[in-house]
Amino acid sequence: MSNRKDRNEQRRQLLTWLAASPLFALSANQDLFAQEAKDPRELIRNFTKRPDPMIWAPNTPLDLISNPKEAINVFDFEPVAFTKVPPAHFAYMASGIDDEVTLRANRTSFLKYQLRPRRLRDVSQIDTSITLFGTKWNSPIIIAPTGGNKAYNPEGEVAVARAARAGGFLNILSNAGASTIEDVIAARQGEVWFQLYATSSPAVAKQVIRRVEKAGAPVLEITVDRNGGRNQETFARLKKLDPRNCAGCHVHGFGSAQERPNYDGIDMTGVRMTSSNMTWDFIKQVRDTTKMKIIIKGILTEEDAQLCLKYGVDGIHVSNHGGRSEDGGRGSIECLPEVVRVAKGKVPILFDSGVRRGSDVFKAMALGANAVCVGRPYLWGLGAFGQPGVERVMEILQTEFKSTMQQMGAANIAAIQSSMVMKES
Repeated sequence: MSNRKDRNEQRRQLLTWLAASPLFALSANQDLFAQEAKDPRELIRNFTKRPDPMIWAPNTPLDLISNPKEAINVFDFEPVAFTKVPPAHFAYMASGIDDEVTLRANRTSFLKYQLRPRRLRDVSQIDTSITLFGTKWNSPIIIAPTGGNKAYNPEGEVAVARAARAGGFLNILSNAGASTIEDVIAARQGEVWFQLYATSSPAVAKQVIRRVEKAGAPVLEITVDRNGGRNQETFARLKKLDPRNCAGCHVHGFGSAQERPNYDGIDMTGVRMTSSNMTWDFIKQVRDTTKMKIIIKGILTEEDAQLCLKYGVDGIHVSNHGGRSEDGGRGSIECLPEVVRVAKGKVPILFDSGVRRGSDVFKAMALGANAVCVGRPYLWGLGAFGQPGVERVMEILQTEFKSTMQQMGAANIAAIQSSMVMKES
């Protein structure tokens, strides 16, 4: 009886999500809740495909995985996370902005790039290792910085760091995170990079940078694509369905500095969390402030890539913030080639946004990325099953990437060539 009640509750939550999200569209004259007596599979067929897309994921609560080992792909984790994570928290993570054109383009743009496999090569042994700034990593797949991980699991960024340690992955901590750089380094027991939102105050940014450097982070990523407000429609709609009082969780207000412990001890009076006043001069100031390597995150054009080189940054991160900054319409993968043409191998290039498959990682590498960051998928795993969920998400992506390398005839990273991918005409 209990299992049936649990299933019914999961079903109700999933249907509520489907009804509220602009990521879905009902067919003409279809009333979702008027059909609740029908088979859930029939209900799902009344919806257009998710832009993510969840083609192979279970579409009904009757088929949700019960543990990470059952997962076939990373999409298996998302609907489970939805049943466990508070609606407003889940919605914040799932949202793009405005019409969510860029959110969709981050996935559909991968389909524009097709693989050109090479045959009769010895791929019985595959080496996926890379070296970044002198450190060797088992995989080019990186755990991207994402904010407020405790919104999805009580252990938050610490659970993610432990998962990174278990799989040997590099992880980058966001300064919008709910855990300190010191705690995350202790959990990872190894190298952790740090991502900085500069805020409106260069003085505050420099204090954070000094703390992070003292803690032992060797690389600083400065995010430059969050300059103003944003209309997160999915978040706004699903937030209305959350019965909780926000003040119980966000005592100081959503997104405040007090929710971000890496600002502890810093006077934040009058400081805005956005960095709309940041210019290239700030990058120069940071260069003079720290010995950490500096990567600029959020670069999408050749013009800005040229400026990155001019101002002496150590790496470029091609990213549109997972479709969460501006709704410009270009998938991140479409921006990668022009940045690569400018960089010409002078600095390493990281890539993110829309990565859901090992073949996505391969395409980005073939187009010139040196490493590929993953965001939402590991949050699905975290929300669904905590640390074991993150571990399984990363394991799946690594396995798929390794298999793609074999099918493409690339026994190691150096063997991944630009000729192995082509853009449809």
